[in-house]
Amino acid sequence: MSLIVKLSGIAIVALIAGMATASAASFDCERTDLAPDEKAICDNRDLNDADVKMVTTFELLSGLFAMGNRGTLQDEQVAWLKSRETCAADVECIRAAYSKRLKQLQSAYDSLPRPL
Repeated sequence: MSLIVKLSGIAIVALIAGMATASAASFDCERTDLAPDEKAICDNRDLNDADVKMVTTFELLSGLFAMGNRGTLQDEQVAWLKSRETCAADVECIRAAYSKRLKQLQSAYDSLPRPL
């Protein structure tokens, strides 16, 4: 079973457990200074859900990686966020950005060494 499928279940439980609908996983939708991509994410349930999956996956992986690799993962996340910002309010562009990032995170998970 893939990490993303497992985390989807976790994300759903977290949503049901009381996450406010006005908040995405990685930022506060109530802020008045939202960037166009953030506003689009807050206004679109599918994008909000993708954000929940992405941040949950990222946080889980951050805990699994050793310090050096964790820094690389964080640097990649910052670069991805800058890339997502270039989408502005283009929902399809943002959706594609999340799809690409989730695939990258899945690949990072798949590359982790496994005990025998």
